[in-house]
Amino acid sequence: MSNSNIKVGISNKEGQLGFLFNKGGLREGAGRKSIGVTKKVSLTLTEEMWEQFERHCAESEISRSEAIRTMMEQYFSSEK
Repeated sequence: MSNSNIKVGISNKEGQLGFLFNKGGLREGAGRKSIGVTKKVSLTLTEEMWEQFERHCAESEISRSEAIRTMMEQYFSSEK
């Protein structure tokens, strides 16, 4: 595939980059719907804890973000 088939465009929301192909383009409301606010976090754990966490994600076939989100939702819902 040659590079001439792809163009980079900027969407109307938050200046995010999008890729435009020969057909179609950036459309308002297109793509996966947001489930919330994204914030970057740095997390320090022991090597053993990271290994357990990565194994859990692999066995459950979920992303790290989804695993952490699920754990937090369960924790905060049990506080009520």
